[in-house]
Amino acid sequence: MWLSGPESRQLERVLAARPDAVAPPEPRSLGELADRLQRPASVALVLPRLARPHLQVVEALAALGPASRAALADLLGATGPEGARGLDAALGALTDHALVWPDGEGLLHMAAPLQEAWDAPLGLDAPLVRLLADTTSEELRRMLATLGVRSPAGTKRQRLAALVAHHSDPERVTALVAGAPAATRDLLERRASDETGLPGSQAEFVVLGVSRPDSGPEARWALERGLLIQDRHGYGPARMPAEVALALRGDDWHAPFSPAPPEVRTTPITQADVDREAAATATAFAAHAASVLTVCSAAPPARLKSGGVGARELSRVAKAARCDDIVVRLVLETAYAAGLLVRDGAQVVATDGYDGWARREPAEQLTVLLKSWRTLPSTPSQARDEDGKALPALAGTPPCEGCAQARDGLLTAAAHLPADQAAKSTAELGPPVAWYRPLAHQLPQDTGPFATLVREAELLGFIARGALSRIGAAVRADDTKALAAACQHLLPTATRAARFGADLTAVVTGTPSAHLAELLDAVADREAGGTASVWRFGPGSIRRALDSGRTPDAIAADLAAVAVGALPQPLSYLIHDTARSHGRMRVTSAACVIHGEEPALLAELAAHRKLAGLGLRQLAPTVLISRTPLDTTLAALRAEGYAPVAEAADGTVRVEQNRSPRAAAPVPHPRPPGGTRAQAKRSPAVVDVSALAATLLAAPPIASAPDPYNGVPFGSDTEEIIAGYAHLLSFADVRQLAHAINEGLAITIEYVAASGNRTVRTLSEIDFDPPYLYAWCHLRDDERVFTLSRIHGVMPG
Repeated sequence: MWLSGPESRQLERVLAARPDAVAPPEPRSLGELADRLQRPASVALVLPRLARPHLQVVEALAALGPASRAALADLLGATGPEGARGLDAALGALTDHALVWPDGEGLLHMAAPLQEAWDAPLGLDAPLVRLLADTTSEELRRMLATLGVRSPAGTKRQRLAALVAHHSDPERVTALVAGAPAATRDLLERRASDETGLPGSQAEFVVLGVSRPDSGPEARWALERGLLIQDRHGYGPARMPAEVALALRGDDWHAPFSPAPPEVRTTPITQADVDREAAATATAFAAHAASVLTVCSAAPPARLKSGGVGARELSRVAKAARCDDIVVRLVLETAYAAGLLVRDGAQVVATDGYDGWARREPAEQLTVLLKSWRTLPSTPSQARDEDGKALPALAGTPPCEGCAQARDGLLTAAAHLPADQAAKSTAELGPPVAWYRPLAHQLPQDTGPFATLVREAELLGFIARGALSRIGAAVRADDTKALAAACQHLLPTATRAARFGADLTAVVTGTPSAHLAELLDAVADREAGGTASVWRFGPGSIRRALDSGRTPDAIAADLAAVAVGALPQPLSYLIHDTARSHGRMRVTSAACVIHGEEPALLAELAAHRKLAGLGLRQLAPTVLISRTPLDTTLAALRAEGYAPVAEAADGTVRVEQNRSPRAAAPVPHPRPPGGTRAQAKRSPAVVDVSALAATLLAAPPIASAPDPYNGVPFGSDTEEIIAGYAHLLSFADVRQLAHAINEGLAITIEYVAASGNRTVRTLSEIDFDPPYLYAWCHLRDDERVFTLSRIHGVMPG
């Protein structure tokens, strides 16, 4: 599409002007329709759904202004049969959406908000009428005289019309430029071929005493003839009227126009093949989703301090669920959007809605996740940013309208493939996405056009064997009932039985039911998942089930109830052999132990009512344990008239010695005998004030305490504080940073992040809060926090 970077961003701003807009009701009259045409909200609703040729036609019409269809076709080069059909289709779609309409004279007009999308459509400046609106009649007369055109004796409007008529004739403009000086001709041809936008978009530096490039003799020749127009007050560069630029580009130049999408190589395929492939991938994703959410429910993923689930937690969940990181990201994002997960402090935990979701059939579970994928605010499997740094999942990034357009464009591209035909490679579905949805956002990590999005669609079963599946068609149509029916048609019901092998394994084909998965996870260790899940039994897994309160007979009965056939003998032997050794030893906690040689005495202590608060329990005839610490237990026994002794850790009797309290501070020396307070006081010394003043004046001045930087004192408290934290900075860097903080100036720093990445950041609006700097980072275009100890260098901002 013919959109430069700034113009594309401006078009996106137009679309984002009303993010909460909803589709308006049908107009009740022509007047209401005409009024609605001028509303930016209506344009923002329609424009994202237009294809590339539609926007190319709109841009060409914005460059021409109200024009006939013939003039528009000539500018776009749509004079052949294919181009004419494409132009008619684009105009028909734009007319249906009330963006373009013809008037009574056959001129095509466009909605006013669309004009805001381009500062310089097709790289053309404003027409001559607009550029010369403030020019005086005398100036127009001089231009016409220089051109050799007879100047009308009437008003300014007539002279302007004569100049426009002259410059609108490509032959006359071409002949005029051909006779210009060589330097002027080069300047005009270069400006006419600049299709990036206005001349003001180029970087210009104005230095006092130095003329601008367009103020030389070659530019003055063009200014005198109206080929370039200078602002009356001399602001900005000279501008080239659109009529002149089009004439100099020549008759063979045409605006970009792509009436047909990029060609996709196809191969024959049947609906049965697509269904089989979609069923396999969707079943695998449903099983992986159940495994991932089971892991998250049992051990909630931890969130980073900056937000989101980091790479380490993603790897942990992927390893436990036996799937790839991209699947984990997809499941987390879709489950969060569906309300199955929620951010809770430093963790991502399952909600009550997850419990109900886990009890559903696989087809119903998958429907919930796939429905939320269509409305995700970003691409869930994006793992890298523009700098190649890892991105966390569930980071709460701002909504990306281009990501939603990319999803819609991919499904649209797949839907427009010929019947019973599929793309030879799913990678070939990437280029048409930008044709169907020109505002689609492509990820920095993509190795090919929309490669990450295509991979997502394959994993979810939307694209199967290079064609759109039933699930993908339902999601594209945003039909929840059709999506549920497609999932029911393609996915099998949950498996409620397992096959137990003599090698102590249990195999479940398809997706296990929630009850079956919970039972097998409790008594065995899961080894594999996907289209078939495998669990392995062992002494440790059986012991885990016994520790949870299950009995060996209950374990065997529960497994037999879900088994296909009888349980293998090795599994039954394993259960009962492990149960025989289970619980032969017991471990308890105790604050202290009471033992003695008289069983009757210990039995008396255990039954003593006043000692019940100690929590005594008899383990053997001569052994009691207490839940109360040793010293408290000794005091309670002695209070009831018993005479226990304390034991040390090595079994010897602990000897208790009572020491009298002593003061911790030293005792002051007493006064000498016979002395009195009056005698102890000394008489004040006599000081010669004149001698003391002379001594102080003769003494050298005492400098402030030097800092660690070569004995040079600090200039301010800010310098001293920065030097105390930023140990890697030189004294000059410390002073420069302190000056920027005190004066509110911008500064450039060399910063090493916690990950070890070294970057150069320009900071402004600095807020100093040791040991941190809170500042606006120009590299990230956002507010960031910087640690002083990680700053390695300082430069002017």
